[in-house]
Amino acid sequence: MNNSIVLGINSVGYNTSSALLRDGKVVFAVEEERLIREKRTRNFPFQGIREALKVSGLQFDDLDAVAISWNPAINLEALNLPQSSRARYYGEIFYSVPNQLMSLKRGNFSSLSQQIIDFMDGKKLTIYYVTHHLAHAATFFYSPFEQSAVMTVDAFGEKHCVLFAKGIDNKLKILWAQEFPHSLGSFYSAMTEYLGFKTRSDEWKVMGASAYGDPKRFYNKLRSIILLKKLGGFELDLSYFNHYQFYRPLLYSSKLTQLLGLSPNNPGEPLTQDYFDFAAAVQKVLEDVYFHLLNQLYEETKLDNLVLSGGTALNSVANGKILEKCPFKNIFVPPMPDDSGTSLGAAHYVYNQVWEHPRNYVMESNYFGPEYTNESVEEHLKKFKISYRILTNPAKTGAELIASGKIIGWFQGRLEFGDRALGTRSILADPRYSSMKDKVNETIKYREPFRPFAPSILVEFLEKYFVKASPTPFMEKVFLIRKKMQNIIPAVTHEDGTGRLQTVDKKQNPLYRQLIEEFYKLTGVPVVLNTSFNLNGEPIVCSPLDALRTFYSSGLDVLIIGNYLVEKGLS
Repeated sequence: MNNSIVLGINSVGYNTSSALLRDGKVVFAVEEERLIREKRTRNFPFQGIREALKVSGLQFDDLDAVAISWNPAINLEALNLPQSSRARYYGEIFYSVPNQLMSLKRGNFSSLSQQIIDFMDGKKLTIYYVTHHLAHAATFFYSPFEQSAVMTVDAFGEKHCVLFAKGIDNKLKILWAQEFPHSLGSFYSAMTEYLGFKTRSDEWKVMGASAYGDPKRFYNKLRSIILLKKLGGFELDLSYFNHYQFYRPLLYSSKLTQLLGLSPNNPGEPLTQDYFDFAAAVQKVLEDVYFHLLNQLYEETKLDNLVLSGGTALNSVANGKILEKCPFKNIFVPPMPDDSGTSLGAAHYVYNQVWEHPRNYVMESNYFGPEYTNESVEEHLKKFKISYRILTNPAKTGAELIASGKIIGWFQGRLEFGDRALGTRSILADPRYSSMKDKVNETIKYREPFRPFAPSILVEFLEKYFVKASPTPFMEKVFLIRKKMQNIIPAVTHEDGTGRLQTVDKKQNPLYRQLIEEFYKLTGVPVVLNTSFNLNGEPIVCSPLDALRTFYSSGLDVLIIGNYLVEKGLS
């Protein structure tokens, strides 16, 4: 089989994205929001596709296939006469005819669907529609494990919200799936909304807020509306929820308010201690269900390795407790377990599972997006008449500035794919002063004061600073910081003594590692404060123009962009 180039697309729901795979390896991947500057966009990822083809030197006709991370055949299992009996325009034949024909087949459940379009010029477009949770589960194909248990958890995809699978070599085998509306992702989103936050966007805030609360007050009430099944799975008491009634304005019902004895927080209102306690209970209940599912998966597979994906796998607080609460010994969580990562997953599913190519790639970093040359940066600086200095050693200069108390924008290399900024589009600061957390939140990120920042640490110092922590290159787990170190790095120590960890080794990002090494030489502390280079409500910066606009719209002191240093007021 000569098939080698596949374009993966996430075009359904929030945070659309595109990814290009060539010979089983990632050539390019980006969320559309980064390019069009619309956070959590639903737009079809035209810009990402164009950029992927440009970077790879390919034309659209060079693609062997396109993989979509949603299988519409599953949505056609039941005959929909109003939609399929008469097409409003002829293009709808693509679904109306299959819907009619599928009604004639008993047991018409689909795992994969496909279209082939032959063009007059002899070119062919082959489109594979990969079941959403299989696109998540395909994370296994770029994990470091030859075989692994796989769990995906999210709000829903087609009709599922939990999937158990086993990955062996270049094959995934489905073991079990739970159907919507009994959804852990939807539970957490409903509670996010109850706290006055935006769903499918602000779930991070619930995690951050949970550290400030005592779960005891609301835990028993919340726990009472979820039934954990002895043989796996769980059920929500749906009388407390509206998330499955898609045309209702709220994800929860008034019955939840009666149960809690706590009114929903108004959007935009600060959290009081009542809501911090509620957030703590929400997090604890999520963890109960999460670990129940994982322990059941282990009982079914008896495998030491675990691959996690789906939007719920962004819960880094829960991820950091898995080895303590479950028998697994090794965990892989990708830097983009949410739906944005399904573009890459769908592409891998086609390449490895459908085309049966052997696996030949392990993800060690997420630097898959656009990159800009120093010449391009300098063009922007000259165009806007911005004064700058040329640096011979950006890492050393950056470390010196951070150690002197400056907060810097750090723009280097290829854009990260995923919600975590891992040292190419980052805001960096000194973790040694507790006031730095408030300063970054108030004057740069413009966000709630309870939101924590991540410690980026040289991997060889992991055990010295963290308790029972494992290397965590994608900032996907939270671990306890040792008591004696919490006073050393207070700006990245959360209220409960934890930190959302990023370990930095010599292969992952040499320039970023050099900056932390230089900071260590100056201060004796092998840690810097790292947060994404963006303002609250905006996507992470992608281009030099984005970086400059954000720099001048915030309280950032310095911008190091490529080999150039920009300071406000520099002449």
